Parts: sequence; C-alpha cells; structure tokens
Amino acid sequence: MKIAVVRETAPGETRVAATPETVKKFIGLGAEVAVETGSGESASISDADYEAAGASVSPRAKSLDGADLVLCIGGPDAGSLKGAKPGAILVGALDPFRRREKIDGYASAGLEALAMEWMPRITRAQSMDILSSQSNLAGYKAVVDGAATYGRAFPMMMTAAGTISAARVFVMGVGVAGLQAIATARRLGAQVSATDVRSATKEQIQSLGAKPIFVENVAGIEGEGSGGYATEMSEDYQKAQAELVSGHIAKQDMVITTALIPGRPAPRLISDAQLATMRPGSVVVDLAADAGGNVEGCVAGQNVVKHGVTIIGASNLARTLAADSSALFARNLFNFLSAFWDKEQNRPVLPDDDEIVKAIRLTHGGKVVNERLTGPAS
Repeated sequence: MKIAVVRETAPGETRVAATPETVKKFIGLGAEVAVETGSGESASISDADYEAAGASVSPRAKSLDGADLVLCIGGPDAGSLKGAKPGAILVGALDPFRRREKIDGYASAGLEALAMEWMPRITRAQSMDILSSQSNLAGYKAVVDGAATYGRAFPMMMTAAGTISAARVFVMGVGVAGLQAIATARRLGAQVSATDVRSATKEQIQSLGAKPIFVENVAGIEGEGSGGYATEMSEDYQKAQAELVSGHIAKQDMVITTALIPGRPAPRLISDAQLATMRPGSVVVDLAADAGGNVEGCVAGQNVVKHGVTIIGASNLARTLAADSSALFARNLFNFLSAFWDKEQNRPVLPDDDEIVKAIRLTHGGKVVNERLTGPAS
C-alpha cells in the first residue's frame, strides 16, 4: 500500500495533509509513504523531517508513481495526479459544490474521491472532522486578527489616569468557530455576547461566560437543521432577529460572524444600514467571506472600511496557522483511514453501506455517486 502526499499549489495555501507524526503512524500500519518535495515547507516541516519519520521524498511524478492513496488539503486537478494507480483513493477537502468540474475530472480519471468536509456529525466521526478542527483555529484567529485591527485595548484597564472599559464583542453563529471565538474573546478580557438560530446553543454560550442574545416567542424557527448544522430561518424569525441585531450591534466594538449553510451562499446577517449604526473604529470579522459573506460589503481576503467600520473578509483563517492546522488536519485523515484499515489486505476497506463512507464518497467506478451531487437515486 503506497500513500502519496502532494504539495499544495493553490494560492495562499500553507497547509500539508500529512506530518511526520502521521507518516510514522501510517508506516506503523504497514504502508509505504512518499511525500512530494517541499510539501511541508510552509508549515515549517522540512523534507528531512519527513525522511526521519520514514517517508521517501521526491518530485510529484515519482511520489505519485504507483500510489494507491493520495492525501491532499485542497483537491488538485485530476491531470496533475497522473501516475497514481487506477482506482486510487484521493482524500482531502475537495469543495464539491464549488469545484464540481474537478469532481467530474476525478470520476473520468477513475479516482475514488472522498470529501472530508462532508464527514457526518456523528460520535464515531468526531476525531475525523476536518471542519471542526479547522474551524476551531479559525474562531481563535478571528478574535486575534480583529483585536490587532481594533485600535483600543480589549480588557478593562484601570490606571492612575482613569479606567478603560472592556471591549464589547458580539459573536453571530455559535458553531465550533463561534464557540472558540467566544472563549478567546473572554480570555482577552472582553464583554462577550452571542446569538444563534439554534436554541440549544444558549447553554453553551452561558457556559463560556457570555451573554446569549436570542429572539423569543417567534414561531417557525427552523434553525436546528440536521447533522449539527443550521438551516435557513423562517421569515418571521429573520425579521425579528434583524430588529434584535440592529439594536445590539450599535453598542458593539467588534462583531464576528460565522454563519454558513452547506451548499448554499452564506446568509446575510448584517446590512449596510446596520453597519452604519456602529461607531467608527469598530471591527467586523466575517468568517463566511469565502461563501459570499454574512456582511454586506464584505470582500473575501480583504479589509474594507465602510462608515468607519473595518470589515475583515476572513478567508480560510486556519491556513494562517499552518503548523497547527496541518497537524490537526493530518490527524483527522489518519483517524479516518486507520478506522477502516484492514490489516490482512494492508489497506483501508470502505464498505458501501457505511454511514461515513456514503457521506463523503464522491466518485467511484468512474462515476459521480454522491446523492448530494447527483440527486436521490430513482
């Protein structure tokens, strides 16, 4: 069983899909690991580190030659994977909805593509969930980047010249990223409040010492969703939430938005008119920037100033913490593959009827097979 680790080529991508730690673990399972030259450079992992862990290091063509399994962060073009065995497994964050042409390419090339971001939110898959591990880091970094842009102190500071009030931070969307943002802002000494369409998050917000801000007594809330994700809200709820948010964000120094709906554009949470109510010097960090943004006027990867408020279009913040995000991503991949590893066959065996496999398998046998891309079978 040969595992190939490819170097990421997407602009700004700093992560790598395997670390010396996971290389050793794969070798311990009986696999051969080949790493493309320079794969770990941006994550502070040298080729010598991989070789010390037992991997071979070589240019892409040689590392892919005869590979049964290819590990990546973002999905490379199928054409760049020539040399891998027919039916080789490709595992990574493949962005199926927005990169459908690549998925079709994997099918045509006979690759079995597995999208790790579609990992179901079930107990046995928690250690495999790349969205959770990467979102955790993104939530932390959102606060750090926001604090660096905000021109005032975060904690309350008492001096002989007077007292500085603690910054007020409002987190919209209390998933993994939102919870980490709350915790980080609290550690920095801010007054923190948060909201979500899922009523079950109230206790989580309170457990972190923040104040829950929720719409009450409005029927038709559809936010619970399935698999741990939020869904779209009812019209009545959207109207009530907009009124509540408008009154609240005007008092905030920083707002962090994290709302995403899988397969859909990010929901609009803050309008230009609402931004205008915030005081000059305030900061909004939009973690949904890559999906269109929760904030009107947000531009992915850029800082935009409107009405004196800086909107940070946070684009894949996990990759700004390359060493840590790589370590977590690589462990997610190992945890997934080792859970299906067959010692006798010396390879992962992926049953067609397994809940995890059905959720993340995109292509198989030369076809796109995932119902989220093809629609339910007739």
